[in-house]
Amino acid sequence: MLYATGDLHGDLGRFKSRELRRLRKGDTLFVCGDFGFVWDGSKREQRILRRLGRKRYNICFVEGTHDNLELLAQYPQVDFCGGKAKSISGRLYYLPRGEVYTIEGKRVFTFGGGESPDVDMRIPGVSWWESELPDERELAHARQSLARCQNEVDFIVTHDCASRMRGFIDMETDRQNLLHVFLQEVSDTCRFRLWVFGCYHLDRRIPPRHAALYKSVRPLE
Repeated sequence: MLYATGDLHGDLGRFKSRELRRLRKGDTLFVCGDFGFVWDGSKREQRILRRLGRKRYNICFVEGTHDNLELLAQYPQVDFCGGKAKSISGRLYYLPRGEVYTIEGKRVFTFGGGESPDVDMRIPGVSWWESELPDERELAHARQSLARCQNEVDFIVTHDCASRMRGFIDMETDRQNLLHVFLQEVSDTCRFRLWVFGCYHLDRRIPPRHAALYKSVRPLE
């Protein structure tokens, strides 16, 4: 089975929830950004990552705005379910932007990243990275990945969401960035069954084909 949940922010207690304890060997859990366990590279952090990698199910996360992008870039790249991934530890993987994976016969498109709302309070290279928003190379790679599967996938896993979808969540905002515009392009041109995202810290189904996730664990179906 494939499952998804929202931002973890390095909270190990989330793995003690009844929903996650039900996951079985061979299942896959997608985390919609702000994984939070790859942050300072400390020995304690490494122990936690090894512990997570020993879970009986796969943990696959996209990055949000509370993940150390420089550290993530240092992990080895591996082939994973038809795409490229970063092997963090055991069955724990980081899924880079613009990849398409085939897991249990289902195609999954991933595109992490976001824009920190509190950037003025962050420290460049310590708690904030300019690359949290995509560049043109990453957008081109994503378009190529989708084109190879005729712009049709089963599921889309992101941290942020498309421009119009943001209007359903926060009707007061009209600000959008390059990522919102690109994800709107994906929404307009790609066929998909369900799109899950995590950056708004909401657990809400948005019919017909979207779900904002935070603490809930949702089967992808």
